[in-house]
Parts: sequence; C-alpha cells; structure tokens
Amino acid sequence: MEYLHHASFGIGVLGVLVIVFGVLCGLVRFVRAEFSAARGMSVDEERKQLRHVLGYYLLLGLEFLIAADIIDTLIKPSTQDLIILGAIVAIRTVISYSLNSELAHEPPHKPTLT
Repeated sequence: MEYLHHASFGIGVLGVLVIVFGVLCGLVRFVRAEFSAARGMSVDEERKQLRHVLGYYLLLGLEFLIAADIIDTLIKPSTQDLIILGAIVAIRTVISYSLNSELAHEPPHKPTLT
C-alpha cells in the first residue's frame, strides 16, 4: 500500500509540474507576442497558438491530477472519500470538457513562412 501512496504523490506532482511548465511556456509566448504587438506586428495567430498550448498543458495536468485522486481513493476507500473523489472528478471533467470544446472550435494554428 505504501507504494501506491508514493505513486499517487508522484503522479500528482507530475500533474502540477506539467501545469506550471505550460504556464511558464505560455508566459514566454505571451511576452514575446506583446513585444511584437508593441512594434506594430500582427500577433493574432500567436495569441491563438498561445491559447492552444496553454489549454493543452492544463488538460494534460488535470488528467494526471485525476489519476492521482483515483489512486488515493484506492488506498483508503471510505464512503466520504468516494463522494469527495466523485465531486473532484466531476469538476475536473467539466473543466477538461470545456477546455477541449473551446480548443476544438478554434481552427488549428497554421505556421506561416517568414
């Protein structure tokens, strides 16, 4: 049982690291795009790509966090823990569905030749 706790903790940490990495990548892209916009360049495509990249990392991180919650519940399956897990999974699933839906309705980024 101890190894499941360690696995769950590691997967949870991985999920958080994925989200933090995505936010940092998004921040770098955002700053670059805003500097380009300040120089008068069109940055609409860069902003769309930023939304896709950030959304991807948020979704991936959420999936890791859901997996960690499921493993935690396997370790100590009380009724209260199952209810809490159900609520957490439901909330994260709605968030994931919303992000997926939003990203699917935007046309994919097409790189431009410069």
